[in-house]
Order: sequence, then C-alpha cells, then structure tokens
Amino acid sequence: MTCANLPPPVARAPRIGANDLQVTVARTLNDLMQVMAIRTLVYMGEQTCPYDEEFDGNDFAGATHLILRKADEPVGVVRLRWFADFAKLERLAIRKEYRGGRGLLLLSRAAFDLAERKGYRRLMGHAQLRVAPFWQRYFQGRVRQNRNGFCFSDYDYVELEFDLKPSADAITIDSEPMVLLRPEGEWDRPGVLDRSVGRSEPVQHA
Repeated sequence: MTCANLPPPVARAPRIGANDLQVTVARTLNDLMQVMAIRTLVYMGEQTCPYDEEFDGNDFAGATHLILRKADEPVGVVRLRWFADFAKLERLAIRKEYRGGRGLLLLSRAAFDLAERKGYRRLMGHAQLRVAPFWQRYFQGRVRQNRNGFCFSDYDYVELEFDLKPSADAITIDSEPMVLLRPEGEWDRPGVLDRSVGRSEPVQHA
C-alpha cells in the first residue's frame, strides 16, 4: 500500500465522482496486462522491487484487481484478496504522473465499498510505515496491537486494520441465484446468464 502527495484530510474518504476518473474490476487479459504494467512501473521501476517479489503468486489466488482509469488510460491499481473473515488490501499503486489528485481516494474508496458489498466486516493491509498516517486519517485505520512491525522488499511495514460496515444489500448465501452468477462487482446489473433465462425451455435430464 503506497501513496504520495496526500490531499487534505476528511472524516472518511468520500465517494468521489469525477467525470474523467472511474474504477472498474479487472476482467479481461488486457485488464490484467494493465494491472501488471502499472505495478511494474511503480514497484519495480520506482522502488526497485525484484520481479519475483512483486509478482508473488497471489494475483490469481482468490484475488480481485481494481483499475483506476483517467478517461481510457490506466493510472492506478489495487489488489484485494478474500479470506474467511477479513479482506486484505494489497499492491495499491498510482502512476507517478497521476499522483496528488483525488484518484488515490477514489481507488481506495472503491476497494472498501467492494469489500462491504461482499459482506466483510474487517479489512487489513500492510502499509509502509511512512504512509500509515494516510490510512489512519482517511479510513480510520489502526495499527494492530501486540503485533511487531516488519520489513520486506527493503521497506518497513506495519499491520493496519479497518472496520467495515456491510451494505444493506450485501451479497450473502441467500442472495438470489442470478445475482450470485453475475460478474464480480456487477451484482445490480443483469449479466449474460440473466439473458439466457427466457431463451428456451429448460433441458430435462434423466
């Protein structure tokens, strides 16, 4: 979790609407190539992180990637991994030339919103020590008690924990079947399988 040129403090990062900024879930091979390109620029290029440490084997292991775009240009990414009773925020990166605006808050807010829509009540992340105040200020993160700081890839980190409030329409085991079949993060929009419902009579198998 990295960030730079922090905007002024607010009680909690707002749901920001900007005409030329949007956050979407990475769904295609091209989306994932954009994710990897941004992380290569930020972590390998700026922080000289070795390839094997940046691409750690977790990008396809129960992970969701979000992409921040300015118009059609990918400018930021974040990875969420899903565990039994918490979500984990990882690999947040904003291209250097796009830092200093509202994009960081928009991307972060989208990640929190997605976790809350999925019904999570806790989120945690490993934040570089120098940027922990950002997460404490904007998202009420707290350094986990009785946990030592640690170092990897040449940077000092602390564990931060955040309280989430699942939305009233959070996804649960009792959500409608067609809702559960829709693409990640698009639960309010009919998907391709919704369109198949009225296509023909169901096939009966013996």
